[in-house]
Amino acid sequence: MNRWLDRCCKGIEMLIAGALAVMVVLVFGNVVLRYGFNSGITVSEEVSRWLFIWVTFLGAVVALKEHGHLGVDMVVQKLPPAGKKICLALGHVVMIYIVWLLFQGSVAQAKINWDVTAPVTGASMAVVYASGIVFSVMAFFILALDLWRLLSGQLSDAELVMVQESEEAVALQQILGTANDTDPVAANAGARGARP
Repeated sequence: MNRWLDRCCKGIEMLIAGALAVMVVLVFGNVVLRYGFNSGITVSEEVSRWLFIWVTFLGAVVALKEHGHLGVDMVVQKLPPAGKKICLALGHVVMIYIVWLLFQGSVAQAKINWDVTAPVTGASMAVVYASGIVFSVMAFFILALDLWRLLSGQLSDAELVMVQESEEAVALQQILGTANDTDPVAANAGARGARP
């Protein structure tokens, strides 16, 4: 299951990279054409805006899978393992409920805007709200899988806190994790340096 999820997230990352490339070409090309040739790409602004929305939601899926979202872990870190498990389970139940609300709202908005066409491309505005539907379905699957792993005892004590308080802590953890995988001497030095 995790392998399938990893492959799915790699595919999403490739989609995000492609969308960013299209956005750069559209926006930069539009600027060059406008100032250099008194022309422009008509659909540039509209398509770039839609791609930005999709990149945001798809990126949130990848971040959720990698537990890369920021949060406050100051209190949870100090709890015993049982307290951490309770907090993690409650947090996941609340997130699943919020994802369900997002799914309902996105479906309702997609239905309302199905026949509404965009002014430039003429495409259905439901495309915008479909990003919320895709995100909520994939987020539900990831959260349910994490909750199942917690309830079935497959999570170690180190995995019970699934958020980081700062981006610097995440970057440091990734660096130390890479050092642990490749260089045992660097890993030991990093571990000694991290002790108070």
